[in-house]
Amino acid sequence: MKKGQKVSALAKIAYILLCHKDPDAIIAQARSLTAVGDCMAIHFDARARPEHFARIQEALKDNPNVTFAKKRIKCGWGEWSLVQATLNAVESAVEAFPRATHFYMLSGDCQAIKSAEYAHEFLDREDADYIESFDYFNSDWIKTGMKEDRLIYRHFLNERKNKWLFYKSLEAQRALGLTRKVPGDLQMMIGSQWWCLRRRTVEWVLEFTLQRRDVMRFFRTTWIPDETFFQTIVRHLVPENEIRCRTLTFLMFTDYGMPVTFYNDHYDLLLSQDFLFARKISPEATELKERLGMLYAAEGQHFQISNEGRKLFHFLSGRGRIGRRFAPRFWETEASLGQGRELMIVLCKKWHVAKRLLERVRATTNIPVIEYLFNEESTQLPDLGGIQTTLEKRTRHRRALMRMLFDYHDTDRLVICLDPSNIDLMQDFNSDKSLTKMLDIDCEFTDDYLLGHARRVGLAGDQTPQDTLERLLPTIRYDIVFEKERVRDAGFEHFERIRENASVEENVPPLARFFDIPIDTAWEIASTPHLFTD
Repeated sequence: MKKGQKVSALAKIAYILLCHKDPDAIIAQARSLTAVGDCMAIHFDARARPEHFARIQEALKDNPNVTFAKKRIKCGWGEWSLVQATLNAVESAVEAFPRATHFYMLSGDCQAIKSAEYAHEFLDREDADYIESFDYFNSDWIKTGMKEDRLIYRHFLNERKNKWLFYKSLEAQRALGLTRKVPGDLQMMIGSQWWCLRRRTVEWVLEFTLQRRDVMRFFRTTWIPDETFFQTIVRHLVPENEIRCRTLTFLMFTDYGMPVTFYNDHYDLLLSQDFLFARKISPEATELKERLGMLYAAEGQHFQISNEGRKLFHFLSGRGRIGRRFAPRFWETEASLGQGRELMIVLCKKWHVAKRLLERVRATTNIPVIEYLFNEESTQLPDLGGIQTTLEKRTRHRRALMRMLFDYHDTDRLVICLDPSNIDLMQDFNSDKSLTKMLDIDCEFTDDYLLGHARRVGLAGDQTPQDTLERLLPTIRYDIVFEKERVRDAGFEHFERIRENASVEENVPPLARFFDIPIDTAWEIASTPHLFTD
C-alpha cells in the first residue's frame, strides 16, 4: 500500500493477541472475535506449557480466520521480547489476512465491550490510527520511577527477575558515563501498548524495522519498550492529523499502580464507556465473558456512551461487593474494643451535616468525637505509632485503632462518623463485645444537590451532556436509597434516627437516647442553627 492511499470502507479487523495462559479462554476469545468475519494472529509465549499451546492449535486449526506467529519467543515484562513477539504476530497477520484494514493489539485478558457492527462503523468513520503517543520527556505519563534512564542506558537484564544485577548494571553505566543518545531524527513518545493501527501504518512500521537497524538496536536495550516503540515509530511515520492520541481499550489502574480487574457486576458500566474493548477481565468472571462474547455478534445494538467511567468505577466499587469473600478478614481475629465500652456511630451521607452535629456535641457534652476517620485521610488523629497514617491502615486495623483511641482519650464512650456506604465497618463493630450504637441522620437530596455532588466527586464535569446527567441522577439517588436499605435491613439493635423533615421536638428523644444525655442537652443539639443547610 502506498503512502497517501486511503483505507477502504467496511473495516475488517485483524486482532494481534499476545497471551501466555488459560488456553480455554484464548480459544473462546478467538472463536468469538472471528465468528463475524474478523481475524486473529496469536503469539503464545514460548515460556508457557507446550501442552497448552498444542490445545490452542488443535482447537483452532480449522478456523481460516486464525493464524499464529511463525516464531514464538520467551517474553518478559519490560523486555524487548514483548515488542518482538508483537512484530512476529503482526507479520503473520499481514501475510495471512490481505483484506484486513485494521490491526488491533490485545491481550488474553481483554474482552470486546461493543458489538462487531459498532466497532466496524467506529473505525470506518475516520481514516486514522488510534495510539497513545505523548512526548516522552515533557509529558507526565511516567508518574514514578526511571524516566530518561530507560533510554540513555542499555538494559540487558530483566528488573523483575534480576533486580540486584539490573540496578548494579545501571549504577556501573552511570559511574562510567556510558550514556547514549536517542536517534537524532526521532521524537521519543510514550503511551499505552494497546493500539489499533491501519494496514498501511502497520506496513510502514514493518518496512521501517528492516530499513532502520540503528533504531532497532537502540530500542532492543531500552527498558519497557512496549510503551515507546510503536508510539514513537507511528508518530515518526504518520501525519499528526491522522493520529488519535488515545487507546480504544478501556483500562484503569488502582492507587497502587495495579490494573483494575472487572467482574460480573461491571457489565453495564463497561458497555457505557467510549471504548471498543476492556482490560482486564477476571478469569472468574465467566458470566461477564459469556455476555460480552454474545454481544460482539449482536446486530442493531444501541450503546449509551458516557465518559465518566473511571470515576463511576471508583464510585460503584467503593460500596464494596456484598458477599465476595475469599479469606477471613484480618480484623475478625483481633481482640474486642473492650467490654464495657460504648462506640457511638453517626451515619450521614452529607458529611457537613454530621460535622455540624458533632461540633455541637463537643460544645455541650464531654464525649470525645472523631469525624470521618475511615473516609477522610485528613481527619485529625493523634500519633498512634503509624496505624493512623492512611485510610487503608485504619480500615485494615480498625479494631486496634479504635482500642487505641479509647485509651488515648481515656474514655469508655466515643463518637465517630461513618459514611452509610461503610456497612462492613458497622457490622464488624456491631459484632464486638462492646456496645455499639447507631444514629442515622436522614437528609433530603434535591436534584441540584446530587448534580453538585456528582461534579464535586468527578462523576460529571462542566461539559457532561444533559442526557448523561439525567441518566446519572437516578443512579446516584438509587445508590443513596440502596445504602439506607442495607443499613435498615442489617437490623442493628441500638439504632436511632433523626430526620431533616422532622421538627426539633421530634428529633430530641432519639438524640437523648443515643447520646444518653438529658433532654435539655439533646434539645440544644437538635436546635443547632442551620444543621441541615447545604
